[in-house]
Amino acid sequence: MENRVVIVESPSKAKTINKYLGRGYEVIASYGHVRDLPSKDGSVDPDNDFAMIWELDGRGSKQVSAIAQAVKTADRVILATDPDREGEAISWHLLEALNARKVLKGKPVERVTFNAITKDAVSEAMAHPRQIDQALVDAYLARRALDYLVGFQLSPVLWRKLPGARSAGRVQSVALRLVCDRESEIEKFVAKEYWSLIATLATPRGDAFAARLVGADGKKITRLDIGSGPEAEAFKKALLAATFKVANVEAKPAKRHPYPPFTTSTLQQEASRKLGFAPAITMRLAQKLYEGVDIGGETTGLITYMRTDGVDIAPEARAQVRAYIGKSYDKKYLPDVPRAYTTKAKNAQEAHECIRPTDAFRIPAAVKSHLNVDEYRLYELIWKRTIASQMESAQLERTSVDILGEAASRKLDLRATGQVVTFDGFLALYTESVDDEEDEDNKRLPAMSAGEMLERKAIEASQHFTEPPPRYSEASLIKRMEELGIGRPSTYAATLAVLRDREYVRIDKKRLVPEDKGRIVTAFLESFFQKYVEYDFTADLENDLDRISNAEVDWRTILRDFWNDFRAAIDSAKERRTAEVLDGLNEHLAPMIFKDKGDGVDPRACPKCGSGQLSLKLGKLGPFVGCSNYPECRFTRPLSLPNGDTGEAEGGSGHLALGTDPETGLEVTLRDGRFGPYVQLGEGEKPKRASLAKGQNARNMDLEKALALLSLPREVGRHPESGEPILAGIGRYGPYVQHGKTYANLDASDDVFTIGMNRAVDLIATKEAGGKRRFARDGGAPAGRVVGQHPDGGEITLLDGRFGPYVKWGKVNATIPKGANKDELSLEAALGLLAARMEATGTKGGRKGAAKPKAATKPESKPKAAAKPKAAPKKSAK
Repeated sequence: MENRVVIVESPSKAKTINKYLGRGYEVIASYGHVRDLPSKDGSVDPDNDFAMIWELDGRGSKQVSAIAQAVKTADRVILATDPDREGEAISWHLLEALNARKVLKGKPVERVTFNAITKDAVSEAMAHPRQIDQALVDAYLARRALDYLVGFQLSPVLWRKLPGARSAGRVQSVALRLVCDRESEIEKFVAKEYWSLIATLATPRGDAFAARLVGADGKKITRLDIGSGPEAEAFKKALLAATFKVANVEAKPAKRHPYPPFTTSTLQQEASRKLGFAPAITMRLAQKLYEGVDIGGETTGLITYMRTDGVDIAPEARAQVRAYIGKSYDKKYLPDVPRAYTTKAKNAQEAHECIRPTDAFRIPAAVKSHLNVDEYRLYELIWKRTIASQMESAQLERTSVDILGEAASRKLDLRATGQVVTFDGFLALYTESVDDEEDEDNKRLPAMSAGEMLERKAIEASQHFTEPPPRYSEASLIKRMEELGIGRPSTYAATLAVLRDREYVRIDKKRLVPEDKGRIVTAFLESFFQKYVEYDFTADLENDLDRISNAEVDWRTILRDFWNDFRAAIDSAKERRTAEVLDGLNEHLAPMIFKDKGDGVDPRACPKCGSGQLSLKLGKLGPFVGCSNYPECRFTRPLSLPNGDTGEAEGGSGHLALGTDPETGLEVTLRDGRFGPYVQLGEGEKPKRASLAKGQNARNMDLEKALALLSLPREVGRHPESGEPILAGIGRYGPYVQHGKTYANLDASDDVFTIGMNRAVDLIATKEAGGKRRFARDGGAPAGRVVGQHPDGGEITLLDGRFGPYVKWGKVNATIPKGANKDELSLEAALGLLAARMEATGTKGGRKGAAKPKAATKPESKPKAAAKPKAAPKKSAK
């Protein structure tokens, strides 16, 4: 019997496929990519026809060795990585690595792909092998080289010109620009007053309904036409004096068609809106569903491949879906003709199939016991969307009633609209969510006929103001990126994660808010690298990569065209003087930094000396606003302050005023010391000081955060055995908890401001025992199960502590009451516990509000027995 080695990416995928193939096959996992470009300059050499240096990392080298050992005794090698560009690249890397080790020795190497991990799909793929698609590999090489060149050429320019900037990227910088542009729209938006007039009328049969004023004296009135209170009152007076009758009734049938099955983008959007999942969480769960779960002793994949931009569904799968609908619903729910969909996304690749269940008859209830809560919810979402996509359209009836109001010589036109569902169709199973809902009148209107007189019940004039466009949610940003052709399905989640990790954006109430750092980086790129953050340029480059994957153009040609102009832009930016950079940023960020209060005062005039001009400055603590008359005038303030305040500081000494402590009346300042930035209360021989916590940014420091720092160390509670206080504070080596002479460092997931007794005692006990915590993984983070997603973003995890179970969201911990069954804890119950904990501690989104200052640690002080900090990671341009 021929011995075949099959190579896949993940061990779970390997385990599943190994069961399908049986004897004669050995399935091995590569654990993803085994090679990558070294994180150093020169890994891509434009002067040597874009030669690329690939390197096996430690894990990759170990895996290649294991694979090579298996290949030595094999008769055939089968590369079965994922069916997309990235999967093709992994197969190519594996083949190159095996060739370098000279273990193939003429053995046949085949490439197989399957869209679903089921026995039939895998068997079909094995029966139709092919060779590696070099065009797909070339597209991968071009993308990887482009991302490397942009990162390793542009990021160093940012580091030199903008202290504190982390990195730039070909796609991430354009996504960041979308977020920043929307923030600029909001800042420039001027609200406009308008009024609406609503009449509550009744038919002769006593049925009441509402009608809106839409015209007067032969002129139309649109939503914004009535712009003042007196004008609205005049119309209200006329309506109160008017008599009303029905002028016309029109009822029109309408249809609402089902939505296409999911693509990667639409799945991430809908999971964000309906389930509250971040894109990265959605992809992790989808990966698990794709790779398979054990159902009745057999491991099988539940969904098809989850990285796709196609909406088409395979003919046999479509037939199975229709068979399920025909069996489970009345025949009127099944269309006569199967539905076919085409994608509208820019640069989409139609060859890819949608994300769908591998078996339409595997209903969510049948697999619920084999999945965790989040896996089940995502599978249910995918299953419902797929089944609904082949169901009959919903039928509606939209009714419009025109009403004439007559008051003396005035004629007033009103309109009432209503909509009802006469046949629910696909809506019986699935309704899509939207990010920003608009008011829609779905109410049924009472029966009326032309000429009927109507009774006036009430007239209401309401004042409104136009609103700025909403900030992007993760879902709406992905949708916008897809519309513009920026990035690819496999990159959306990673791009958003990078923006958060770089502290360029934060999530507030499920919306993406750009940080000052992110806006400065965007302003710099738009000022000096405008072409490379333009939406059309980025989309066109994606189109070029698709042309490469279709073997329409050589990949090095695309790189040469890009590199020649990009290198010139880099060289030009390097020559820019700091003054030029600041002038460009001042102009671009003026609406943000120099807000016009409408009082006639120049927003750039220095409030201290009166004659100087305010300008963006770059200092040790990052960007700030200072006076042009420095050093004579030392006025400075942060870029943005709460409530539009204007902080003042002695810029020459590196001190930045944040405000006044309401308890003591002393000034709170941000300073730079031997061990980094810290905050100080007042002056004098021994003022209270506190170092910034790990992860806190000096540029984002405000009065509330500073007062919270100055409240440290705080008493968490009394130790249950000794009765001595347990303190939480921040020392030279980071945040810690203290019990007597024992100091224990906090993990990255702990918050010094909110850590509770359960967790603190656990850390102290671990430190005193000199070993690992009872309820922790080897990596240090406590093990537990994910209860679900918090509405404001982030996982809620159920953990076991020294004194019982508790739930954790970000940096907020809440103990589960005694007697409660932790295994039956629902998401709603977890949210209630967390809300109660946050209310009790004054925490908002995992951060504690300002507290009354207590004894504070000096930044120079060193907690006894505190562990040495780990070496800081090197800067990366990725």
